[in-house]
Amino acid sequence: MKNTYFDLIDQSYYFPQEGFNLKDGYLTFHGVSLKYLIEKYGTPFKLMYLPRIGEQIKKARNLFRRAIKKHNYKGEYYYSYCTKCCHFSHVVKTAVREGIQLETSSSFDIDLIYKLLAEDEIDKKIIIIHNGYKTEDYLQKIAKLNQDGFYNSILILDSKSELKRVKGYAKDLIKPLKIGIRMAIDEEPQTAYYTSRLGIRAKEIIDFYNEEIKNDDSISLKMMHFFIDSGIKDNMYYWGEFQKAMKLFVDLKQLCPEMKAIDLGGGFPIRNNLGFEYDYEYIINELVGNIASACREADIEEPDIFTEFGKYTVGESGATIFSVLEQKEQNDAEMWYMVDNSLMNTIPDAWSINEKFILLPINKWNNEYTKVNIGGISCDHSDYYNSEDMNQQLVLPKYPTTDKEPLYVGFFHTGAYQDSISGYGGIKHCLIPSPKMIIIDRDETGNYVDKVYRNEQTVDEMLDILGY
Repeated sequence: MKNTYFDLIDQSYYFPQEGFNLKDGYLTFHGVSLKYLIEKYGTPFKLMYLPRIGEQIKKARNLFRRAIKKHNYKGEYYYSYCTKCCHFSHVVKTAVREGIQLETSSSFDIDLIYKLLAEDEIDKKIIIIHNGYKTEDYLQKIAKLNQDGFYNSILILDSKSELKRVKGYAKDLIKPLKIGIRMAIDEEPQTAYYTSRLGIRAKEIIDFYNEEIKNDDSISLKMMHFFIDSGIKDNMYYWGEFQKAMKLFVDLKQLCPEMKAIDLGGGFPIRNNLGFEYDYEYIINELVGNIASACREADIEEPDIFTEFGKYTVGESGATIFSVLEQKEQNDAEMWYMVDNSLMNTIPDAWSINEKFILLPINKWNNEYTKVNIGGISCDHSDYYNSEDMNQQLVLPKYPTTDKEPLYVGFFHTGAYQDSISGYGGIKHCLIPSPKMIIIDRDETGNYVDKVYRNEQTVDEMLDILGY
């Protein structure tokens, strides 16, 4: 009878698969020995496998280029990375070395831009898309970018009221300030509200352009921005909102010929289970084909296409590795595996929005499997990862408590948002420290290299933040 954990995975999915394999009974991640990392660094730790970032960028860029060729599309494609997804220097530098553009969302992102410039990681020709609410500090820094020669900087209006303040800075610039308009979308029916809080109502944009933008030489409309918060999905809701956006783009383009681009925002999903399926090539062909059809029908110039992929860029490069400290059987039906950090602190999206991640054991694949719940070490009731809340059955290997080697488990594809949301290196629930972070890269010869980016947070660091 095939009842080992390996048998379960082998019968349920294609295995091994991209990113995951076994070597001498231990799980590898993109060919990296997790056993080696555990023995060298101990648990818990976070890891970032940097080569995956470049792989994802190349994949999307190649698919868009193929779609452009297939449809004889006249515009260009530009891949942008939204920094809010993961701000770490090793992530952003890895991304920009692929020749991509950047998207910012706050004032402090501009300081990051100047750091990259000082280190020769970017030049002033880079296209920078500025999203988010425009505080005065944010506006001042965007204007300074323009003054300093970042002439491809594009400020995306998120509300009509922003424009008056934008004009106050634009009138003193040498060149017109490039702007874009974000269209507000209708949210999915099951959400708690009907419209997005982001962007300007579609029915107001044409009048807004004619009255406030068209005749002002200090600004130049270059882009329409459109983003579905729930991501790019092949369903009626997404394509319905997409068609609304294309109709508005056509109407606006006919009034404003100098508007050269449409920004589709982000929204490509990443693998959150071993059975994940998403036809990236089909979706990209549909996006490019529909834009081409709308523009050709209206006899207007086909725009450059921008995307702002964040989670897609960096999500699959990350993992969080734990040791199981204890098995707790609280009743006849529930087995708890307690891990050596807080799940709320390390993968907060699993707690806050029931986000799914790939959960796999590192070792003991030849043991029998059992249904489990995963618990963190904080005293919070919600510090867990279980099958009911995650709408999936969690199974992991059984093991006797007498085993000298503990069970090691990993949550994979955690590279996006988790450190930003948890405030890596800051104060955490129950004062449980941020775990060490390990960076994995390849050297010039293709060999793996690993290093500690940051050690586990110390008590002195936390007490210093708290003023003790």
